[in-house]
This record gives sequence, C-alpha cells and structure tokens, in this order.
Amino acid sequence: MINFFVSLITAIFMGDNYVKERMERQLPPGETREILGGRLLLRRHHNPGVMLGIGKGQGTVVTTLSLLLTAFSTLVFVLSLSIYGSNLLRAGLSLLLGGAFSNTYDRLKQQYVTDYVSFPVKWAPFRRLVFNFSDFCIITGAMLSALGLKHQGRKLRKLMRKRSKKAEAEKVRR
Repeated sequence: MINFFVSLITAIFMGDNYVKERMERQLPPGETREILGGRLLLRRHHNPGVMLGIGKGQGTVVTTLSLLLTAFSTLVFVLSLSIYGSNLLRAGLSLLLGGAFSNTYDRLKQQYVTDYVSFPVKWAPFRRLVFNFSDFCIITGAMLSALGLKHQGRKLRKLMRKRSKKAEAEKVRR
C-alpha cells in the first residue's frame, strides 16, 4: 500500500511538471486557449508568490516557507505510514505532497510557479485567477488530510480507551 501512495506523489509531481513545461513551450504569454468546450481556459502565468500572488517580491521568504512546509508535510506523511496511520490521511498527504513538491521545485528552479488553467466565470475577480494541477491537489489533499486527522484522532482515542480498560482489568485481577 505504501507503494501506491509514493506512486501517487510521483505521478502528480511528474505529470504537473510535464504540463508546466509544455505550457512554457507552446503557449505564448498573454494568449488564452479554450479547452473542453470552453469550460476551461489555458493561460500561462508566472506566480512569484504563493496562492493569489500573496508574497510577490518576497522570493526568498516564499521559497523558504515552501521548503519548510513541504518538509513538515513529508515528516507527517512518513509518520502516517505507521500501523496507526489511516489511508484517508495518507491519501490526503500524498495529494498535498505531490503538489507541494511540484510547486516547490518550480520555485527553486525558476523563482516562480507556472500556472496555466483558469475558469471562464462571470465574476471578474475569480476569472483572473490562474491555477495549476498541483494547486488543486494541494487544496484537495489538505481537506482530505484534515478529515484523515480527525478520523485518526478517533481511532487513537478508541485504542487508548481499550488499553486503559485492559490495564484496569489487570489491576482488578491482581
């Protein structure tokens, strides 16, 4: 099962980087292409900050923060591989890490993240936003990880109650 989660991380990293490189080569700056019958727009955008362009001009801080959060998430993922980890938590962390590795790699390699997809919606502020596949994986992975942690907490509390009852039973027998 561990191989599945590591493969998922690798597939997200490699897949998103392939699309980013392709967008860099084939989509000129400022050009927009409709795909999926106009449901998605392809636009190449270089984001030197984090989500929504926050931190623009703070390249070193953004890269350092990205590295630290990715390292922390990796540690949590490795710890989740223990016998007490839940598959929901592992799946969420796998999605999150695949996206985080891809975007962090971009920041280290070129000091910005390549975004390439947006939505043709009526609300102008949202229409200007540009994402990449890693962004969707990070958001989905964070939500699944939160649910997984909640589930994990219940699982550990149940285990602790069971051990506590067993210890009390042992005391009574003595």
